[in-house]
Amino acid sequence: MTAEAGGAEAPVVIIGAGPVGVVAALLLARRGVRTLVLERHADVYPLPRAVAMDDEVRRILQAAGVGEEFAAIARPANGLRLLDARHRTMAEFRRTAHGHHGYPQTSMFDQPELERLLRDALARRPECALRGGAEVTGVGPHTEGPVRVTYRDDDGEHEVWAEAVLGCDGANSVTREAVGAVWEDLHFEESWTVFDVRTDAAVRCWEGVDQVCDPLRPATFMRVGEDRYRWEFRLRDGDEPVRDLIAPWLPPSYAGDLEIVRRTRYTFRARLADRWRHGRVFLLGDAAHLTPPFIGQGLCAGLRDAHNLTWKLARVLRQGSDERLLDTYESERKPHARHVIRLAVAMGWAMTGGQDGAARLRRGALAAACRTPGLTALAGRGLSPPLTAGPLVRRRLRGGLAGSHCPQPWVTAGGRRTRLDELLGDSFTVLTATEPPPYLTALAHGLGVRAVPAADLGDGGALAAWLRAGRADAALLRPDRVVMDIVPAGGRDFTDTAGWASLLHTGRSSLPPRPTLDDSLLRSVTR
Repeated sequence: MTAEAGGAEAPVVIIGAGPVGVVAALLLARRGVRTLVLERHADVYPLPRAVAMDDEVRRILQAAGVGEEFAAIARPANGLRLLDARHRTMAEFRRTAHGHHGYPQTSMFDQPELERLLRDALARRPECALRGGAEVTGVGPHTEGPVRVTYRDDDGEHEVWAEAVLGCDGANSVTREAVGAVWEDLHFEESWTVFDVRTDAAVRCWEGVDQVCDPLRPATFMRVGEDRYRWEFRLRDGDEPVRDLIAPWLPPSYAGDLEIVRRTRYTFRARLADRWRHGRVFLLGDAAHLTPPFIGQGLCAGLRDAHNLTWKLARVLRQGSDERLLDTYESERKPHARHVIRLAVAMGWAMTGGQDGAARLRRGALAAACRTPGLTALAGRGLSPPLTAGPLVRRRLRGGLAGSHCPQPWVTAGGRRTRLDELLGDSFTVLTATEPPPYLTALAHGLGVRAVPAADLGDGGALAAWLRAGRADAALLRPDRVVMDIVPAGGRDFTDTAGWASLLHTGRSSLPPRPTLDDSLLRSVTR
C-alpha cells in the first residue's frame, strides 16, 4: 500500500465527484481550503438524472463560481400543475422568473451538462485535485486527529490522511457505514419507470412540471431542453409501450420517431440518516437523506448541505474557530431535510391517493382544497423554510427574519453593478436599514465585521424595504447569507452576542484568514 502525504497534503478528502462533492470542493477552494476528491467512476455519468433546481440552489452555484456557466444551460420553468386522471388542471403553483435569491424560482437542466461544467471549474482551481477510478475502501479512525482514508485504483492500494472527510458518495455510502449511521424510514417506497425522450413533435407542454394525480397511473412530466422531455410513471404489472404511455402529451396524428435517451426503473424512497457526523467525518446529499422526486428537491437538498457545512469547516480549519461550530451542520440541516422529504411524500400521496379504502376520500379532499382561494399560492411557498433556532440562528418574539435568507438584488457600489453576494464575499456582515448609527458601527467593529447600509444598495432600496418589513433596524448575515440575528426596530443590540461569538472565536491557525472577496467595493459603500 502506498501512502499519500499527511493531512497537510489533503486537508479535506471528499468521497464522490457528483454535483454535491464537486460543489463542496469549489466552495472550500473559494475559502482557501485544499481538497482531494475521490471518485470511483473514471468520467461523468453520461445519462440524465436530476433535472430541476430552485433559485436558492442557483445562488449556491453562484457562490461556487459557476453561476454564469449554469445560466447558459438552464431553462426557466413556470412551476407545477396538479392534473386529474383526465389531465384537467386541479391546481397550479406558479414560479416567477425572478425569485428571492435573484434567479428564476425553478430552472430545468441536464445533469451531465451540469457535472461537466462543475468539473471544468474544479480543474481551474489549484486547491482541488480529482482522482477518477478511485474506489474508497475504508474511512477511519475519526474521533481524534487526522482521518485515514484508503482507496483502490489501477495502480493498487493507497491511503491518505485528512483533517476532515466529506461523504458525498450516495445512497450506498461507504462513509455512512463508517460513521455508524442507520436509516430512519419515513414511510414511502414505490417503484417507478423514468423515460428521457428526444423528439421534434409538438409536445403539449406548459413549460412547467405536470403531476398527474391518477391512482391507476400516476405520472410526472416536464420539458427539460429544447427537444428533450421527461416522463415518470408508477410501475404496474407488465410493460407498456413508451408511445402509449406518453400519447396524452403527443399530437394525435404524430407518427414520427421518438429517441429514447434513457429508460430506467427507480424505487423512490423517503429516508433520513440518524446521524450525519462522527468526529471530522460528515455525510452530505444522498448519503444523509433520500427523498421522492415529486417536488424536485433531491439534488437541491445535497447542495444545501454543502453550502451549510463548507463555510463552517473552513472557519474551523483556517481560522481556528471552535469545533462546536461543526455541530450546527446536522442540527440545522437535518430538520430542514426532514421537512423537504415530508413535503415530497405528501405530494406523492396526493398523486396516488394510496390504495386503501380512504383513497377516494383523500382525492376528493385534495380536489376541494385545490379550489380554495389563496391556498395554492400559500402552498407554493415554503419548499425551503427558515432554519430552526439554534446557536447560529437567534429567533425573537418580534421579527421573523432570523433563519431565513437575505434576498439577493442587484447592487451598485464603486460605480459597478453586481449581485449582492459578490459584493459581500465570504464575510459576516451587519446590514443596516439606514446609515448605521454609532452604536451599530461599534457593535459591528467589535464583532470584526462591517456595517453596510442597505439604503445605499439595490434597486429602489429593496434591501432596506426587506429589513423594514421584518421589523428590523439591522440584520447580522452569515457567510451563507442566512440571517443569524436582528436588531429589532428601536432596539439596541443583538441577542446573546457572547454565546454565538464564542463559537466563531478565531484562535491561532497556521493558515491566514481569507480576505473578503470584493474588499474594494465594500470600502466604497462603507466609507
